[in-house]
Amino acid sequence: MVIASPLRPELIGDVERLMALGEPYVRPRTPSDYWLYARLFSSTCPLAVEEGALAGAVIAFRSQDDPADIYVQDVMTHPDFRRRGVARLLLDSVRARAADWGCRRLYLTSEPENRAAHGTWLTLGFRNVPGDREVDGVQVTADFKGPGKDRAVYELLVNRRP
Repeated sequence: MVIASPLRPELIGDVERLMALGEPYVRPRTPSDYWLYARLFSSTCPLAVEEGALAGAVIAFRSQDDPADIYVQDVMTHPDFRRRGVARLLLDSVRARAADWGCRRLYLTSEPENRAAHGTWLTLGFRNVPGDREVDGVQVTADFKGPGKDRAVYELLVNRRP
């Protein structure tokens, strides 16, 4: 049984190794980055663990540009645990936290050529936000992450809790 729990400092090495499996699209951050995530943002950085094995991780934060948004920086499921609902479990955890805070949406970006990610985001209920052009059926926003860093942007609306 996969259980979601917040990122903890003692699991930083495991998270780094997991994220490295996602290259070239997901790149591990530094140990000090993960330490900060564990200490400051653990409620939006859930891990999925099954029988001691790290099955997946999400790194997400409340947006500084719009506090009604949660930006999902990284989503990674270990290859041995794919297609078992791990990403959904983790993103549902982040979505529940966002609802508790009264946030409006989760959003994330992906490289336009990452077709597997595109399919995953749509399957999980995200919407590809209209961009300034379309590439192979994916809406793309130019320079979204800086000059030359074109990205497909996806959003998932949060159902606010009463």
